[in-house]
Amino acid sequence: MQEFANFLSAIPWWGWLLAILLIIAIADIFFNKKHTIKHNFPVVGHLRYFLESIGPELRQYIVANNREELPFNRRERGWIYASAKNMNNYEGFGTDQDIFSTHYIFINNALLPYKLPEGHPNIKNSGLIPCAKIMGAWNKRKRPYRPASVINVSAMSYGSLSAKAIESLNEGCRLSGAYHNTGEGGFSPYHKKGADVVFQIGTGYFGVRDENGNFSMEKLVEMVEENPEIRAIELKLSQGAKPGKGGVLPAAKISKEISEIRGVPMGKDVVSPPYHSTFDDVEGMIYFVESIAKATGLPTGIKSAVGQLKDWDKLARIMQEKDHGPDFITIDGGEGGTGAAPPSFADHVSLPWIYAFTDVYKIFQKYKLTDRIVFVAAGKLGFPAKAAMAFALGADVINVAREAMMSIGCIQAQSCHTNTCPTGVATQNKWLQSGINVKDKSMRTNFYFVKFRKELLQISHACGYEHPCQFSTDDVDINLSDKNLAKTLATTFSYHKDEVNFASVKELLACPHLGGNLNLKSLRKTEDAID
Repeated sequence: MQEFANFLSAIPWWGWLLAILLIIAIADIFFNKKHTIKHNFPVVGHLRYFLESIGPELRQYIVANNREELPFNRRERGWIYASAKNMNNYEGFGTDQDIFSTHYIFINNALLPYKLPEGHPNIKNSGLIPCAKIMGAWNKRKRPYRPASVINVSAMSYGSLSAKAIESLNEGCRLSGAYHNTGEGGFSPYHKKGADVVFQIGTGYFGVRDENGNFSMEKLVEMVEENPEIRAIELKLSQGAKPGKGGVLPAAKISKEISEIRGVPMGKDVVSPPYHSTFDDVEGMIYFVESIAKATGLPTGIKSAVGQLKDWDKLARIMQEKDHGPDFITIDGGEGGTGAAPPSFADHVSLPWIYAFTDVYKIFQKYKLTDRIVFVAAGKLGFPAKAAMAFALGADVINVAREAMMSIGCIQAQSCHTNTCPTGVATQNKWLQSGINVKDKSMRTNFYFVKFRKELLQISHACGYEHPCQFSTDDVDINLSDKNLAKTLATTFSYHKDEVNFASVKELLACPHLGGNLNLKSLRKTEDAID
C-alpha cells in the first residue's frame, strides 16, 4: 500500500493532467453517443461548447459595439445602471447614434422653453410627474386612482422573479411613488412593502382561484379588502412575448410559498392556458371587467398584445353603446419581455409597440373614447426620449419591466427561463438570490425612476410644456428612410392625438385620488442626493 502511495506521489503534475485528458478522450470516443464534434475531436471538441456557452458574455463585453446589441445595447444599459447608481449618466463628444437610421426619432424643441412659475412643485421635486388622468373616473368606480408616477413597474410575477427582486422593486416603488404590477403570479408578501399595487389576473387565476382552478370572485374581494395598497385590477388577455400562448412554471421552481400564493400543487408543472375560462367573447370580457370593478370598487383594465384589429373595433363600439368597459388599457409591444417564449412567437407574433398602439388608439379615437381611458404603454420605453414619443402618440403612463430589472442588477444574461440568472433577479436559487441587498437595490430603483422622470420633464419643458401629457403628434419626427426622410408622427400614423384635459401639476397633486402615498420630503432627499 505504501509502495502504491509512493508511486502516486512520484507522478508529476503534468502526468496527472495527461491522465485526465486521456480519460476524457476515451469517454468522448467510446462512450459519447450525442455529440459528433466531441467524438471526432476528443478533448478539443469541449472547447467549442465552452465558447458557445459564454458566447453572449463575449459578445456583450468584448465583441459588440456600444449600439449593436439587442434587446438593449450597451449605451442603453449604461444609462440605466448609471441612473440607478446615482452616477453621472451624461455622455460627451456628441451622439454616437446613426441619426439617419430608420425609426430614429427627433423631438421638436420650442424656441422658448417652459419656465416654472414661482412656487411650482417641480422646483423642489423635479422628478415628480403624476398621471394626468384618473383611472376609473369616467365609470364612477368607488375607489378611482390617479397614479402618482408616469413610469411604473410592469407585470413580473413572483416565481418568475426572485423574492428579493420583487421586494427590491416594491420598496423602490414606494420610495419613488410608482406603482408595482404583480404580474399573473399572485399577490405575495414581497408586494406588501408600501408601494401602490396593480393586481394582475391572468388565465391561470393564480391567487384568486378555487380548488378546481376556476376564478373565485370571493377570494379576489377578500384580498382587496385586506390589502388597501391594491389600487387597480388588470385583466391580462395576452402579453407581447407570446400572445395566444400560455405559460409554464416548471415544478422545480415551485416552492411551498409559491404553491400557497398561487394556489397550485407542488411537484407538478403549472400551465397557464392561452385563453380565459371565464368568458368566450368580447361581450363576456366586458361583463367580467364590470363585475370585478363592481365587486371590488377598483378601476379595472385590460392588458393585451395587438394583432388583428376587428375585436378591438368591436370592444370600442360596445363601450360607446353601453357607456362602460375597461378603465385603462395596457398595450404590450411584440418586442417581448421577461416571459420566456419560443423564438417563433417572440420574433414574429404580435405587432411592435409603436404599430400596435397607434392602431388601437385610432380605433378608440374614432369612437370618441380616448378621454375616458388611461392608456398604459409597455415595450422598451424605459428611456426619457422614447417615453416622450409614447406620450406624443397618446400614452398616459409607461410600464417598464426589463429596464426595472436592470436597475436592480440584471446584466442581460438572457437566462430568465433557466433558473440560473447569475444576478439572482430571475431565479428561485437561494444562493444566487443571496447576493441581492434589498436596501441597496430598492434605492437604485428609486433613483432610476426619479432620474427618468426628471429627464422626461426636462424634455417636456424644452418643448414648452409643463407636463408630458401635453405632447402632440406634431412634436416628434420619425425617420422613414424614404424620399422625405423624416416626418412627424401625425403624418406617419395619420392621426392627431386628442388633447388631454390638463390644468397644472399643482391640481394633480391636490387630487383626492392621487396614489403613491407621496412623501415629498422623502422625494426631496432623493432629489438632493441626485443634485
